[in-house]
Amino acid sequence: MVEEASEDPARFEVGSELLVEGEPAQIVVSRRVGKGRPAIKLDRSVSRGAELWVSRAELPPPAPGAFYVADLVGLVVEERGGRTLGVVRDVLPGTANDNLELDSGALVPLIEDAVAEIDLETRRIVLNVGFID
Repeated sequence: MVEEASEDPARFEVGSELLVEGEPAQIVVSRRVGKGRPAIKLDRSVSRGAELWVSRAELPPPAPGAFYVADLVGLVVEERGGRTLGVVRDVLPGTANDNLELDSGALVPLIEDAVAEIDLETRRIVLNVGFID
């Protein structure tokens, strides 16, 4: 069974390719099990619990104003005015919104009120004042 699966059902079709431990593996059997979760069989043996990945080239471009987590991890986070607050370590899902987890351990809500700008070219995120001490 695939945990925390992609929302794209085509990702788990027979013949689709995934990366397991950096090596390609092809899906040879695909079905839905309890609560509609995908269960797959690959063309080679892999360890139970192994992480499955897709090549970045296979991902569709994100919608305007949306980002892949991999694009945000490593970005420098600054407050308006230039004070550096840290570096994005991860993006954590939340009930109401996602949160940027900084290398300092601070969490910043990924909402318009907090985030003034995300600039992938300069590799920085600018926050409005007051969202982090």
